[in-house]
Amino acid sequence: MNTPGPVAATRADHCVIACAEAWRGDGEVLASPMGAVPSVGARLARLTFAPELLLTDGEATIVGPDGEAEGWLPYRKHLTLVTGGRRHVMMGASQIDRFGNQNISCIGDWEQPARQLLGVRGAPVNTLNNPVSYWIPRHSPRVFVERVDMVCGVGYDRAEAAGPSATRFHRIPRVVSDLGVFDFATPDRSMRLASLHQGVTVEMVQEATGFPLTVPADVPYTRDPTPAELALIREVIDPAGTRNREVRA
Repeated sequence: MNTPGPVAATRADHCVIACAEAWRGDGEVLASPMGAVPSVGARLARLTFAPELLLTDGEATIVGPDGEAEGWLPYRKHLTLVTGGRRHVMMGASQIDRFGNQNISCIGDWEQPARQLLGVRGAPVNTLNNPVSYWIPRHSPRVFVERVDMVCGVGYDRAEAAGPSATRFHRIPRVVSDLGVFDFATPDRSMRLASLHQGVTVEMVQEATGFPLTVPADVPYTRDPTPAELALIREVIDPAGTRNREVRA
């Protein structure tokens, strides 16, 4: 009888790994993932290389990777974490530009927008008070734009222009899309292609991006999940496959 070989990781699995890696080395901080893939990634990080990571139910309870309550997070304590750099949020973006400015409020002129979206919400506070990464499930020139129509999340150029009070806790560790991983490890803090997901080329990424990216001579691939990580993703954290509804490749 033939023994089945290992199951190959999907694009969604690689996106989970890329999101999980955003919290590597953060220590005891509050992870605030928004979206299915970031949520699976945060739980995977907690179960593997970041056991000190704090997860919440989104309200007032510290929870374990299985969702069981581990402790209480009073509102005053939550505010301390939010304003003191001890939270790492992974938000979405309707638009993001080359310096990491994010828009979730409107498309077009804000005085008379063509489309009204979520509104600014907590994006300015998040980006100025604690590290913020981004998850974008559909990489396209409509999302990765030269200049956002309205600044909600603050990017590196605007934080620098505002001075030390804005840069103290400001940091954008990474942007993860369904095509690859991006960071701002460049002299002018503009976006750089850090890794490609399997099956994606540099040309595909640049074609789907509305501004020139910094592209290293040798772009690595996003790392594969280990067999143990893949088992956790598929059998423990996300057996219903919610990640596959965000990433269709």
